[in-house]
Amino acid sequence: MTYSNHRNRAPARRLLTTALVSCLMLGAAPDLMAQSANASLRGQVAQAEAGTEVIATNVATGTVRRGTIRADGSYSLMGLDPGTYDVVANGQTQKVTVTVASTATLNFSGAPANGSTANATNLDTVNVVAPTLLQEVRTSEVGKTVSLQQIQTTPQVSRNFLEFADAVPGLIFTRDAKGNTSLRGGATNSDGTNVYIDGVGQKSYVKGGGVAGQSGSAGNPFPQLAIGEYKVISGNYKAEYGQVSSAAVTAATKSGTNEFKGETFYRYTDEDMRAKTPAERQGGNDKMVSAEKEYGFALGGPIIQDKAHFFVTYEAKRFDLPVTIAPDGAVTGAAGLLPPDGAAGLGPASQPFQQDLIFAKIDFEPTDNDRIELTFQDRDETQSQFSGQTSPEAGREVVNTDRRYALRWNHSGERYYNEMMVTHEDSFNNPTPLTLANGITYTAPDGTEDRTVVKIGGASALDSQVKGQKGWSIEDNLTLDGIQWMGDHTIKMGAKYKQIDLYASDAAQINPTFTYSLGDPDFPSSIPYKAQFVKPVTGVSGVSGEVRSKSKQIGLFIQDDWQVNDHLQLNLGLRWDYEKTPSYLDFVTPQQVVDAIYSQDPRAPAGQTYADSLALGGLDISDYISTGKNRKAFKDAWQPRLGFSYDINADEQHVIHGGAGRSYDRDLFDNLQLETTKLALPQPTIYFRNPATGTCINGQAACYDWNPALLNGIGNLQNLVGATSNAGLEVDLLNNNLKAPYSDQFSLGMSNQIGEWLTDATIARTLSYDGFAFTLGNRYPTGQFFDDPRLCGGSDPGLSQAWSCNVPGFGSLIIGQQGIKTRATQVLLSAQKPFTKESGWGTSVAYTWTTARHNRDINEKYAFDRGLISEYPTIRSNGAPRHRLVVTGSYAGFWGITFGGKITLATPTAVNDWYPVPQASGYNLPTPQAAVPNANGKFLLGGKIFGYRSVDLQATKTFKMAGDTELYARLDIINVFNFDNFSTYNYVKTNGKLEASYNETGEIIGTPRQVKAEVGFRF
Repeated sequence: MTYSNHRNRAPARRLLTTALVSCLMLGAAPDLMAQSANASLRGQVAQAEAGTEVIATNVATGTVRRGTIRADGSYSLMGLDPGTYDVVANGQTQKVTVTVASTATLNFSGAPANGSTANATNLDTVNVVAPTLLQEVRTSEVGKTVSLQQIQTTPQVSRNFLEFADAVPGLIFTRDAKGNTSLRGGATNSDGTNVYIDGVGQKSYVKGGGVAGQSGSAGNPFPQLAIGEYKVISGNYKAEYGQVSSAAVTAATKSGTNEFKGETFYRYTDEDMRAKTPAERQGGNDKMVSAEKEYGFALGGPIIQDKAHFFVTYEAKRFDLPVTIAPDGAVTGAAGLLPPDGAAGLGPASQPFQQDLIFAKIDFEPTDNDRIELTFQDRDETQSQFSGQTSPEAGREVVNTDRRYALRWNHSGERYYNEMMVTHEDSFNNPTPLTLANGITYTAPDGTEDRTVVKIGGASALDSQVKGQKGWSIEDNLTLDGIQWMGDHTIKMGAKYKQIDLYASDAAQINPTFTYSLGDPDFPSSIPYKAQFVKPVTGVSGVSGEVRSKSKQIGLFIQDDWQVNDHLQLNLGLRWDYEKTPSYLDFVTPQQVVDAIYSQDPRAPAGQTYADSLALGGLDISDYISTGKNRKAFKDAWQPRLGFSYDINADEQHVIHGGAGRSYDRDLFDNLQLETTKLALPQPTIYFRNPATGTCINGQAACYDWNPALLNGIGNLQNLVGATSNAGLEVDLLNNNLKAPYSDQFSLGMSNQIGEWLTDATIARTLSYDGFAFTLGNRYPTGQFFDDPRLCGGSDPGLSQAWSCNVPGFGSLIIGQQGIKTRATQVLLSAQKPFTKESGWGTSVAYTWTTARHNRDINEKYAFDRGLISEYPTIRSNGAPRHRLVVTGSYAGFWGITFGGKITLATPTAVNDWYPVPQASGYNLPTPQAAVPNANGKFLLGGKIFGYRSVDLQATKTFKMAGDTELYARLDIINVFNFDNFSTYNYVKTNGKLEASYNETGEIIGTPRQVKAEVGFRF
């Protein structure tokens, strides 16, 4: 298989592709469905003869679905695309709207009613009487549906359809200071999420972020114009959902109808339409040039009336995003010590980003029982990345591509429904440095370690990578309905096989980095105190700078939705997942590394090997040495999913619900591949002597005399340590018994329909286990992780990690293991009044209370403050604030203007760092701790209690034209009151504790006050 660098394709080529797809569609057929996106309709028809047909006709597409009334008067219709249907049974007609991934109940009385809906009932997001969105009431899943009306009327900072999930309790959508977006659930990071587009999971198997292509991206994973509606499930999902341990999002895409319809839009903002960032306000700085342009179109219509349709959409983003370069919060005072080139790297900057998205769909229904559907989606983006302490010249350019195809065949029978799907995906992430030059990093001491002030020059050699996934899958799901045994059973079962090639290259021989210390009394700032660079390993077999792995995945599930009686429904499911990753299973630890580990520890008494030193510290290194035959794929990913809902009065007005279940995710290939690639192209770190004292900073042992000639090419540094020497080269080893991370979820709650209002109150408990982390394997000859650095060649006494106690002949030992744990309890409260034309308004309220603790920062996979991840203390999580409130609303106002608003309030989120704990030796032991910054803002009531505040508004005016055509103009005002929502912190580590405060000249979450103007045309 051949892998390219996946460089950016020209927009002209993409537009040509769109045009060709559109033309091809004119000879073939959309609407969507798949394992997680369809709706079902069931109910009772009074006084009807068994065998009588129930017919549902999709109002927009003409699609027909048929069912048969059984002897007891019941019927069911499966495989309905979300939308509005005319349902005919026993001479009666009712018009109903069903929503994504739902089960709806529609009953018919005995007498024909000429379309009356008086006897209709609403269940599981069915909107009877009018096509309005209703929340699922009778379900054990914890979640909420986001309607198209909410998507169109809620203010939006960027066209990313996942942003609206922010209004679901337990979910947090974030746009960081670099413009990058993420969605996470509970108190974990975004890696555990999964998004299903028409039932097809978009999971990232290599990089983090949950969704392929979304790691560190300012883009949208899918064109918003193509989204019809979607459902967000924060817990207790049914057994059909796989490779997810946090939030699941299942979206239904739009389709062509029996009428040609289309729309186009253009959205714009720039620096003249926004307030200054905090960094721009400092010293009277001018605003950096910034602009955001978003534009696109959608077109759909019939190919064969009632039989085949097409839909195609294209969206683009062209951004120049304002960012702030500022020192680490622990050393902000060191900025004044920077030389001119370093000082020039601080302050506001502008970060470019561009994205092109295409989605196309055709469908064909040869019979009322069969549907064939073909979809295509393509994502292509280029983004310059810098911020934090990284200046623009030290940044990197990331090319991100994702292309997918899916072919579906859905077949329905009288009491069964079958879905078969074949997919193909090709998703790659390719960062490269923006500058080819030496990297310069300025740091300052922070008590026990050096923190970064600013980075200039070239980006790290690790910023030259290619990582991605490419492969195919086949899936079949069968649903059996109308099974009678102590009630009614709907049984769904499915099997999926996926073969996916995983690829990673992790570094290049470019851009050595030289680090200077500012304000350190023990080392001059005129010369670097260390250098880091890439040096190929020599004489070691079985390693490579790039790795490919043909991963095989199997998923099996069975789900029984058991309607015991009119009150009680049980949801009983079981899922099993299996994955085989050859690059991990077949890896053989190089014999040269094994020999070194079992050789004499040069710092220990005679006869004590390096492995013996590790064992004294409780580390059995044999657990990390692979023979190529002693690793087995994890086979115990059994996942029971149990739930219930109890309808108190059997009228769906008051429903108690709850559940318990286990969900397995997967280990990211980005972590697994390091065992092969890191030793092939490691980055050794060498230290330079202080000319005045002859010692290295902090007593480091790998010490060399400084020579300015070392700045003249990476080869000089490589030769300094020896062309054939592997000294200082990092060795990464993984545990031989890696499992998959998982979460156990429990919930209990109650849903209510009170007039037009839908409310829910749920208590959710999530216990997450086996998160992956890298720790330092080095140990002192005493077996200790912390000890006197002089035991391993250091020159100064103290108490520090065993960084200099390297593997003999190599560098540090880094071991990959599992053990990150998170415990979270949340109270999830929601209230929703759906928008209706009759009332002219709608609103939703989502409140989340969270208490969560974990043993590692959600954003860190490296953990070097303790010898093993299991030794880390449990501290307050930085995954979610204690209190969070999101209120949205829309109103059909005067002059035909539609108004929308969103209020988001949150108390400060804890930060995780460390604090010094004095020891009997007189030295400090760095210990992980959490701190909560003091709140920096007020809003209406409660005083100064908030860490995040934003009020967003939008107004849309539609101008009707001839026929069904219309123009519209829209204004969004984001962060109306220009609240500063800081995302960086200052730290004070004194008196045996960690204190944190917001860095008020640093980066912010979201944007300052910003106006966005949009115009569009629909027909």
